[in-house]
Amino acid sequence: MTLAVETTDLKVQLQLADDWFTVCDLSMLVPGRGVAALLPDGRQVAVFRDRSDRLYAVDNRDPFTGAAVLSRGLTGTHEGRPFVASPLLKQRFDLADGHCLDDESVRVAVYEVRTR
Repeated sequence: MTLAVETTDLKVQLQLADDWFTVCDLSMLVPGRGVAALLPDGRQVAVFRDRSDRLYAVDNRDPFTGAAVLSRGLTGTHEGRPFVASPLLKQRFDLADGHCLDDESVRVAVYEVRTR
């Protein structure tokens, strides 16, 4: 049995300062897993597709360690809110607004995401 990768013409785009930046094809995002993308200014972003097909994008840099690893984190929900848990120290970051669920004084940048 051979499985074929779903193909689509939809592109995942992030809102940057005054323009949209194409990250990848929507078909490249596996629900529940993240991917890292390099932005034109050299920063990294972690992009996620949840099991309800909602898209999220946050800074890939873990503010507690400085490592660019959030795209490799585990996703889940807490009180109905989607989050990613850092694979290093396990702090959880809300994917919708970027605040840390384990330390309210810390947050990561979030990006508006669309498909075109």
